[in-house]
Amino acid sequence: MRSRSANRSGIVIRRRVTPAGDIIVTLLTPQGKVKAIARGGVRGALASRLNLFHHVAVQVYQTPQADLATVQQAVLEGALPRLAEPERYAFAHLMAELADALFQEGEFSGQAFDLFAGALRGISHQPDPEWVALVMSYKLLGLAGFVPQTNRCARCGTADPAHPDPLGGQLLCAACASLPAYPPPSLDFLRNVVRRSVRASMDHPVPEEQRPALWRALERFVTVQVGNVQSWRQLVPTAAVSA
Repeated sequence: MRSRSANRSGIVIRRRVTPAGDIIVTLLTPQGKVKAIARGGVRGALASRLNLFHHVAVQVYQTPQADLATVQQAVLEGALPRLAEPERYAFAHLMAELADALFQEGEFSGQAFDLFAGALRGISHQPDPEWVALVMSYKLLGLAGFVPQTNRCARCGTADPAHPDPLGGQLLCAACASLPAYPPPSLDFLRNVVRRSVRASMDHPVPEEQRPALWRALERFVTVQVGNVQSWRQLVPTAAVSA
């Protein structure tokens, strides 16, 4: 098998510096995820280019014996400086970790890249980054095939449930529930966010006081269906409320 070189353009969704000074990055690209290592990267020009959320064009080289491709070149194609702001960084980091957990190479790659890039732009530019992150998290889940059960009770199958499912993040009927029903705006959001356009969801935000319950539902659903995502409690303030 021959060694191979490839050019990719993508967004850095994970970055780790090793004790040896190498930088290991994961890029989300229109062709899928790419994981590569920039050897000695912290001591060279690559350090500033391979930052989290940067859109970069890279040339990678992989031998048959290597587990990771090697970054040979990296050119910065775009950056969103406002994502470094504390009130925005938390949500951008959550989106990056969620995308990393949901998508592999070749799985809805082009759509996933476009949706994720749009999410970062929205978090960077919109005055309500929390709402952008909440909407786009559900849209990413829907694209990956993880859609919460909302038309029937997750336990007994009764139609039109309206109560939170504290274990699975879906909906329960009154007979199965131990918590009060969602307010109408939250219930409408949960039932329609996946199939509704992003623009329509952005035009009708749920009131801020109702969002902690929606974050808890999202956290429970992702944990059960996808796996543990570390960013919930550390990085998203509203998700930490009585989770």
